[in-house]
Amino acid sequence: MPRRAVAAALAVAAALAAVWWAERPSGSAPGSPDRAAVQALLGAVEVVPERPRRPGYERDCSGASACVFGPAWSDTTGAPGSGNGCSTRLDVLARDLVRAAAVPGEACAVSGGLLVDPYTGRIVDVDRTGLRGIHVDHVYPLSAAWDLGAWQWPAGLRAAFANDMDRNLVAVAGSVNTHKSDSTPADWMPPAPDRHCFYAARYLTAAVAYGLPVTVDDHDALAVAADRCPRGR
Repeated sequence: MPRRAVAAALAVAAALAAVWWAERPSGSAPGSPDRAAVQALLGAVEVVPERPRRPGYERDCSGASACVFGPAWSDTTGAPGSGNGCSTRLDVLARDLVRAAAVPGEACAVSGGLLVDPYTGRIVDVDRTGLRGIHVDHVYPLSAAWDLGAWQWPAGLRAAFANDMDRNLVAVAGSVNTHKSDSTPADWMPPAPDRHCFYAARYLTAAVAYGLPVTVDDHDALAVAADRCPRGR
C-alpha cells in the first residue's frame, strides 16, 4: 500500500478511536441525565390511556397537501436556533457532527465528519456514508404529536415544534431512523440499552415543554428506561 494511503488510513483510525473514547458508553451513555431528573419529568408529563387517531395529518407540503407542520426544516419558525439563515437540518448537522468541515462559499453547509449515533453509540464516518446517510430525527414523532394534541395547535406552534433542535431533534444514522419511523417508546427503544436514558430524557423533555401527553404504555416504557439512568452524586 502506498505510504500516503497508509498515513491516511492511520489518521482516520486515530480520529475514530479518539471519538469513540470520548463518547464510549458505560452503564449509561455519556451525557445521560441523572435518574432523579428523568423521574421528575415522568411525574410532570400528562398520561392518557391510549393514542387517539386524529384525521388530517399530512407532513408533505407539495401540491394540495395540508403541510400541517409547515415546510420541512424552515428557518423562520421562532424555534430555538431559527432565524440564522441556515435550515434547521443544517443547524443540527453542524451541532452533532464531529470534525465536519465547512463548505467554501456556502455559509451553512458542512461536509464529512463523524457522527456518534445517539441511539446505537456507533460511529458513522460521513465521508463514507455521505450526508444523505444522516437523518434528523424528531424524537417525539410529529404524527404522534398530531394525534395527541398538536392537531389543535396554531400553525406557528406546530412549525416551532417540528424545528426545535434544542428539545426534539437529533442527527442519527439513516438506517436507525428508518427503523424507528414514527414509533413511540412502547413500540421502539434505541437498539443500545445504554442509550435508553438519553432517549427517555429527550422524549419527556419535548413532551413536557409542549404540553403533550404520553400514553400509559409509553409511560411504562419510559419509566423502565429511566431506571437505566445514573444516580446523581
